[in-house]
Amino acid sequence: MGWLAWERFRCNTDCKNDPDNCISDKLFRTMTNLVVSEGYAAVGYEYINVDDCWLEKERNYNGELQADRVRFPYGMRSLSDYVHSKGLKFGIYEDFGNYTCAGYPGVLGYLQKDAETFALWDVDYVKLDGCYSHPTEMDRGYPEFGYHLNRTGKQMMYSCSWPVYQIYAGMSPNFSSIIQNCNLWRNFDDIQDSWSSVESIIDYYGNNQDSIVPNAGPGHWNDPDMLIIGNFGLSYEQSKTQMAIWAILAAPLLMSVDLRTIRPEYKAILQNRKIIAVDQDPLGIQGRRIYKHKGIEIWSRPITPLYQNYFSYAIAFVNRRTDGTPSDVAVTLKELGLSSPTGYRIEDLYEDVDYGVLTYQTKIKVKVNPSGVVVLRADVQPQVRRPVYPVKTPYRPLSQIFRVENDDF
Repeated sequence: MGWLAWERFRCNTDCKNDPDNCISDKLFRTMTNLVVSEGYAAVGYEYINVDDCWLEKERNYNGELQADRVRFPYGMRSLSDYVHSKGLKFGIYEDFGNYTCAGYPGVLGYLQKDAETFALWDVDYVKLDGCYSHPTEMDRGYPEFGYHLNRTGKQMMYSCSWPVYQIYAGMSPNFSSIIQNCNLWRNFDDIQDSWSSVESIIDYYGNNQDSIVPNAGPGHWNDPDMLIIGNFGLSYEQSKTQMAIWAILAAPLLMSVDLRTIRPEYKAILQNRKIIAVDQDPLGIQGRRIYKHKGIEIWSRPITPLYQNYFSYAIAFVNRRTDGTPSDVAVTLKELGLSSPTGYRIEDLYEDVDYGVLTYQTKIKVKVNPSGVVVLRADVQPQVRRPVYPVKTPYRPLSQIFRVENDDF
């Protein structure tokens, strides 16, 4: 969880004409401050990630990477130290190629040197893109760079673009190796600031879930890309849907938004503790689309707590229709796969309504707005044990006052 510059600020390097929004030391320190002061850190957002366009166009005379001297005048170690001083973690971007996607120096030919540089800068997170490289070389190159990162002794989260470039090249990625070498990875297109982009990602993960879901688990995650909530392209309902589906997908939550200007209702979505708890559930099981018909989808994710062999669940009802009126969806808990005889406590995570404990035969009905979502949490209940009381002699008050004998009169 954290904040990432790319989708909102892209490769804006014009600090002369746009000093407040260019990729610069100032921008990242400002966002670092806001992540803390505006409550994002308190709910779990902890990484401040620099993306492309932070570099000089050439390495220094020792062959080392160097930050743009005008836009990052204090260097990356200084920025890293500042982020750490606020209790956060620092992430950086590079590319397994001759150049980054924006044309800055890549790591190819400098894998060990660049890994050591990142360790010297006290980096906590490295994203390695795949522009200007051969997909056939990635099966060797990405693990090799990960090896050099580990050799530094500095623990760094490793984000790989390895599979998506191979998929685009018509190759079948070796996910056994990807899982072993990367902490998270991209499978699909870069997200854009539009609902159609979010929908395409949702469809990709739903349509390909049988091959995608098994690869996810604690320490190794599918990454559907950034949260664009609070920008220009999503309505309020669509923003709630992105946050909910990303939580069902057990996705990294990396928001890319201007935290200086975000409206309160979008901030509340990003800081919804109950949705975040679903996303960060310790089981790390990625959810699935379990129903799709006439624009209505239902997504389900097993979560804690467990009782015996029964999971709890997060359920997202998504309305993909655009006909302008909310849709009613009615279904029993059993039809959703919730079959524990002990029942489930049901809570609406956006409306903050607790419906109490319901049995699996109970039919629930939700009203879902167009392009919107309803998210329910169903916590399985433990077996209710009835108290056992000792058997007592029937109460006879007279016998306690008078001792009656059976005599003949």
